[in-house]
Amino acid sequence: MKEIIDTFVTNSTEILTGFGPIAGVLLIILESILPVLPLSVFITLNMVSFGSFFGFFISWISTIIGCMLSFTLFRHFFQKKLYRFIKKKEQEKFANIMKIISNISFSNLVILIAIPFSPAFFINIAAGVSKIKVEKFFLAVIIGKIVMIYFWGYIGTTLLESLTDINVLFKIAFLLIGAFLVSKIVEKKLKMK
Repeated sequence: MKEIIDTFVTNSTEILTGFGPIAGVLLIILESILPVLPLSVFITLNMVSFGSFFGFFISWISTIIGCMLSFTLFRHFFQKKLYRFIKKKEQEKFANIMKIISNISFSNLVILIAIPFSPAFFINIAAGVSKIKVEKFFLAVIIGKIVMIYFWGYIGTTLLESLTDINVLFKIAFLLIGAFLVSKIVEKKLKMK
């Protein structure tokens, strides 16, 4: 099994470095639109192919672009259509859910985005069809995705081993707390809910 994974990583990194960073960028943006693709694998391959810093950076920027693209598509093309498809007796319940999403605090949104196992695609859709402010979502994505990208990049191909290492869990907890504190500061400065 280890040989198969090593061969896959070697071949994939050769392809990525052959095309340059644009291939890593496009893979992650594509994953934002097609959530069945493995974001964690793409982030790991970017970091192996382009180094920890540059691989992290292109993964982070690509994820932000992908999230905002998904958010914008649902905001401008599907928001009104979605309301038409909901049955009349379900519209009030749906409106209440959208109100809750629209009024989520900035800090909670950052944490929701930062959690590596959260369904990012559905968060983008929910934010896009809600009335959440674009600026609020954008800033939350910028802050929250730092933790998520670091998590998947750090864990990489040794996910099971890393999850049993208490030091990794402390680092991730530290990053989540850091993201929460930064979001509280930004929330206070920009007076966001």
